[in-house]
Amino acid sequence: MPKKAKPAGTGKEERPVPRKQAKVEAAGVPSTLNFDSPGSLFESLISPIKTETFFKEFWEQKPLLIQRDDPALATYYRSLFRLTDLKSLCSRGVYYGRDVNVCRCVSGKKKVLNKDGKAHFLQLRKDFDQKRATIQFHQPQRFKDELWRIQEKLECYFGSLVGSNVYITPAGSQGLPPHYDDVELEGEKHWRLYHPTVPLAREYSLETEDRIGKPTHEFTLKPGDLLYFPRGTIHQADTPPGLAHSTHVTISTYQNSSWGDFLLDTISGLVFDTAKEDMELRAGLPRQLLLQVETTTVTTRLSGFLRMLADQLEGTKELLSSDMKKDFVMNRLPPYYVGDGPELSTPGGMLPQLDSTVRFQFKEHIILTVGLAQDRSDETQEKMVYVYHSLRNRRETHMMGNEETEAHGLRFPLSHMDALKQIWNSSAISVKDLKLPTDEEKESLMMVIWLYVLSQRHGRQKSKLLSVPESDKTILLTSLFNPVW
Repeated sequence: MPKKAKPAGTGKEERPVPRKQAKVEAAGVPSTLNFDSPGSLFESLISPIKTETFFKEFWEQKPLLIQRDDPALATYYRSLFRLTDLKSLCSRGVYYGRDVNVCRCVSGKKKVLNKDGKAHFLQLRKDFDQKRATIQFHQPQRFKDELWRIQEKLECYFGSLVGSNVYITPAGSQGLPPHYDDVELEGEKHWRLYHPTVPLAREYSLETEDRIGKPTHEFTLKPGDLLYFPRGTIHQADTPPGLAHSTHVTISTYQNSSWGDFLLDTISGLVFDTAKEDMELRAGLPRQLLLQVETTTVTTRLSGFLRMLADQLEGTKELLSSDMKKDFVMNRLPPYYVGDGPELSTPGGMLPQLDSTVRFQFKEHIILTVGLAQDRSDETQEKMVYVYHSLRNRRETHMMGNEETEAHGLRFPLSHMDALKQIWNSSAISVKDLKLPTDEEKESLMMVIWLYVLSQRHGRQKSKLLSVPESDKTILLTSLFNPVW
């Protein structure tokens, strides 16, 4: 399994973000999902189950099977990925291991049948037909627009990376043994679920049948059906005899998004801040501590430090984030769009001035976080506010792990945090109302964001971070704060 809202008006009737009305990629099949907002998309995905019911009774607790005899939904799901799509994808260049795996379950063990280098459709089809092998396609949202559209909205909804895999299995065959790490697209697939050996497991693991016991659930998924199960749920699936094949897609999220992960991410910053004020944390370790075997004295001392940090945390206004926010925004999907998006090539409206009203566009793709200045090598590192965005992320590298990614954004002095929060929390706000000491600083903040976006317009993806209403006045102002990138 892979691992890794809406602004209001400004007094005038507000036009939606310019975007062509998308037709579903596969042969114009109309979508049965509601893409008006991240919340509406998720609600339509789990329909008829209500969102409140899902999170109260099922989320991270137990499996949920939704079987829907809906021909329109079945047709739409079939359009998301078909066996025949592999031919066009292979012509674009896909590789064994990175993009596609060929495997079978033999005597309860996974047998990988990959070749070396580039995958060719005729060879994949041969292994599929003759060896009864399952074809697993990694992260199809990199190529299939409608999956991009779905997963981008889900990343906005959960605030976590959302990955996917497609599994195409011939009749009477099984690709993987029982494991823990789903939507049925075409054909049917027989599923068995088991009690987790590791609830909410963090890693992929195979399990032997003699260890997992009898299934807790057993059923057949048909096109349009949806199955949810928490991380760690052991499962296996096979295609019943008598069918040509079956295809299902797994969509997963919340890997490395636990309270434990968040604690690891923030504790280093909390220690850094506290050590500046508390001499005990700056004192040297006892002599030869690292050579000792017994740790009783050390654990007692560490327990005291942790209690002190807990007290310190109660009054902390801004947590010093280490990696989680930045990692999410660097690696997530860019906003879904159709065509080359020429209408998004520049910031909206004219250059902002003091009486302008502004708002963030694509707010769900922007994060504010506090971090240390990254270009300071001396001991007096100062805190900065970082505004990261994913508008120029590369869809082609999404969830690929070893692919190089880069962060896009700006940084500001910590004194600008309240003003940036105002923009973030408002559907629209006047520049003159920003919480900064002088009008010049208010205008400068807007100029930096506006000009940064303008300077990025010749990049691969053309999007805007900030929009302002059109004005008959323009201000030419030199940036007081340099973009980080």
